Amino acid sequence: MPTRVFSNEDGNLNKTSIAVSRTRVDQDIDLSFAAKFIGTDDSGTNLPADVFKKTSGAAVKQAVRNLLLTNFTERPFMHRFGGNLSAMLFRLSTEIDDVNLEGDIASAIEAFEPRARVINITSVVSPDRHEVRVKVNFLIVATLQQDSVELNLTRLR
Repeated sequence: MPTRVFSNEDGNLNKTSIAVSRTRVDQDIDLSFAAKFIGTDDSGTNLPADVFKKTSGAAVKQAVRNLLLTNFTERPFMHRFGGNLSAMLFRLSTEIDDVNLEGDIASAIEAFEPRARVINITSVVSPDRHEVRVKVNFLIVATLQQDSVELNLTRLR
């Protein structure tokens, strides 16, 4: 049943119903901070832009990537925030399990990124090369588009 937003003094509200809808655009700051230019001035010098935004699918993709690359205890007052993938690089090879890794990634995205729903997670753990490769396929809730994020983490010696 639609919500009424006017009072009875505004007229006879029993005849028509008022439906209110609001579209939401996902926006985040572009974290690449690459040199981008918006044009040139009269002398031909490039004019740099201040801060660029990522919108809709690109914003959600960047948020999922940042979530997975964040380790536990890196975010103040949110000790369990993040995917904690870097910790996989320093575990013993017998402790790493692909199923547990995929479950941890899915629960992190479900808990901290409501704009995305996980469809499929593929992970490859190479303990001999100290490498973790993860590909996350997800659905962007606002646009119903599918997108994916690929992460390759290697341990430096």
